[in-house]
Amino acid sequence: MTDLNKPAVRPANPHFSCGPCSKHPGWKLSNLSNALLGRSHRAKDGKARLKLAIDKTKSLLGLPDGYVCGIMPGSDTGAFEAAMWSLLGARGVDVLAWESFGSVWVGDVVKQLPIAGVRKFEADFGYLPDLAAVDFGRDVVFTANGTTSGVKIPNYDWISADREGLTLVDATSAVFAQPVDWEKVDCLTFSWQKVMGGEAAHGMLILSPRAIERLETYTPPWPMPKLFRLTKSGKLNSAIFAGETINTPSMLALEDYLDALAWAEGIGGLGALNARADANAKTLYDWVERTAWVANLAVDPATLSNSSVCLRIVDPEVLGLSEDAQAAFAKSIAAMLEAEGVAYDIGSYRDAPSGLRIWTGSTVESSDVEALLPWLDWAFAQAKAGLAQAA
Repeated sequence: MTDLNKPAVRPANPHFSCGPCSKHPGWKLSNLSNALLGRSHRAKDGKARLKLAIDKTKSLLGLPDGYVCGIMPGSDTGAFEAAMWSLLGARGVDVLAWESFGSVWVGDVVKQLPIAGVRKFEADFGYLPDLAAVDFGRDVVFTANGTTSGVKIPNYDWISADREGLTLVDATSAVFAQPVDWEKVDCLTFSWQKVMGGEAAHGMLILSPRAIERLETYTPPWPMPKLFRLTKSGKLNSAIFAGETINTPSMLALEDYLDALAWAEGIGGLGALNARADANAKTLYDWVERTAWVANLAVDPATLSNSSVCLRIVDPEVLGLSEDAQAAFAKSIAAMLEAEGVAYDIGSYRDAPSGLRIWTGSTVESSDVEALLPWLDWAFAQAKAGLAQAA
């Protein structure tokens, strides 16, 4: 790669961060003018707006009858922690991890919750653990899409339909971008700021009838923080799943999420969202196939994420550098593109192997991904030229 001329076309939207993620096309601040600012979330109007977000989410995702959906504090992390602390402990647990956030759940299950009979299934970045080894007589905890590794589960076929345990799924970078087999899911969480490009600090918790039964028939032996309490007097606290949040939500962030949901409905719903993410990722993966200096971090093509695409630099000269120097090289590419206003926040996650991480979720336009590609080649050429000058 020797062409150091800057490409002529820039992405119209340079926001390729994996969280918080790009706003949807057509977003503007004036879209949020209906926000109930300065009003109580417990007033009739406030609860109605919160319930509307819940109802629209259930409709857009096509939740089966009997499934409930509620708004939780603390983003996806808060929602998933509430699920683990409230649901786990009744039986043994298999917990899976193949990237940074899954490893957090492993740590919590193993170190924070005194659960007997925990089994860990872990894999290096780029790989999945052995899904066939999972025992569905136990509760199973996993991420649907490894945001920091670019590795997703290929499907839900590996989950037993007649399982005895519950499945707890962190799907924050999967839901709205990848199909979910709800019959295989007992608890699923996500955050507003991922695929829908909403604002941070709010999570969504979805529970199946089986998960609700667990809540109403099992009491964990550990103290339960207020923010994690999903039951009241031994029954599901149904108010949480009708718009009465545990603590005070941001009504501005709520309006932003409602705006994103309205946009999704307007473009054709869940199928259109999934198709947009697929098209965006394909544009990037096709480029990887024809580009010698870069490769996917995910090893198995069936596990390639369509939302968080993680790339590693495989140029022989760069691979000959020390690990620190390789990381610096990748960071220099991200820094150049940020300085040019072409792509923001595309460096790999801090705990992941060095490289690039580019969000291709549903709110991103394929034309912007296409426009980014020659800039990636340009920045790589610039970085290689810097190596030659330093030699």
